Amino acid sequence: MINKVVKNADEAIKDIQDNMTLLLGGFGLCGIPENCISALVKKGVKGLTCVSNNAGVDDFGLGLLLQTRQVKKMISSYVGENDEFERQMLSGELEVELIPQGTLATRCLAAGYGMPAIFTPAGVGTEVAIGKEVRKFIFNGVEKDYLMEYAFDADFAIVKAWKGDTAGNLIYRSTARNFNPMMAMAGKITIAEVEELVPVGELDPDQIHTPGIYVQRIFKGENYEKRIEQRTVRKKS
Repeated sequence: MINKVVKNADEAIKDIQDNMTLLLGGFGLCGIPENCISALVKKGVKGLTCVSNNAGVDDFGLGLLLQTRQVKKMISSYVGENDEFERQMLSGELEVELIPQGTLATRCLAAGYGMPAIFTPAGVGTEVAIGKEVRKFIFNGVEKDYLMEYAFDADFAIVKAWKGDTAGNLIYRSTARNFNPMMAMAGKITIAEVEELVPVGELDPDQIHTPGIYVQRIFKGENYEKRIEQRTVRKKS
């Protein structure tokens, strides 16, 4: 059996080089690969294109890579909580591609399924469609325009799971399941960091979300902050 277990985040990302494209899992600040992002900051790779649901906040998540000017381009669907991102975008320092959230997920799935492109009605007639091919299709008896979107062509996918085994099988917890599974499918090399790493055979097969065939490297992460981006609680009565 192939040994997929690496010692830590530094070893997992050792061959990520300048100007590569990375898919990074997570939703908001939930389920983001904290250890690998910190290792990328320490490694100092630059010119990265990062594909993620969002861009973190100023001092956490992908916001750390933005602070150190290591990101050349962000491809995201939500970027509302990061002042440094806003500053770099408005000043022209950072290339930004904003795409609908469903399109982001489906472009990941397409890469995982080996399909080079998809057609979606999302974004037709908006700025999202500028420069892209539009075709008419009849679907469910209705003819309308569909936008062609390419599958992501990423060098690495980096995801975070709750549990994993030494063969790379992964289980996500709650909201962390949102983008991590499809990004795990879509990288040429997928790195998984997990809170708990167990031997093969200990995970219930019916509970596995990402089969190990998609994962090339796995390690047990540490010191997870698990920040909450916006916390709303009921007023005391």
